Amino acid sequence: RRRPGGPRPMIDPSPEVEARLRTAPVGWLTTVDAQGQPQPSPIWFLWEEGRIVIWSKLGTPRLRNLAANPRIAFHLDADADGGSVVTIEGIARLDPDGPRAGAVPAYQAKYRRFIDEYGWTPESFDRDYPSRVVIEPVRLRAW
Repeated sequence: RRRPGGPRPMIDPSPEVEARLRTAPVGWLTTVDAQGQPQPSPIWFLWEEGRIVIWSKLGTPRLRNLAANPRIAFHLDADADGGSVVTIEGIARLDPDGPRAGAVPAYQAKYRRFIDEYGWTPESFDRDYPSRVVIEPVRLRAW
């Protein structure tokens, strides 16, 4: 679940939930705009040491929303029968000193096929999505 000596996760997902967090290609991140309107958006993400890590374009509503209110909701799609639901509430922080996606082997392994299909390279992806955001989960619900 975590590296020895690594940060202690705020939540403790079951092995099944952790497997979904590691392998699901798309999650849904909900931020809140200045008027209090929830703003859901599909994202690529990495489950890393008990945290959700994403890379975002500069100047997006998502980043403006997070700067004003770092509280988020995140969820994975349910299975075809409406089960396997995973929702996480958390606190997001911008991480400008963290590595770019192209320097993270786990992210490249998870998304390289998609990056290639969209005609990006790891370098062009890093240029287009330079803003690293780390989400610290504070509540997990799964059923």
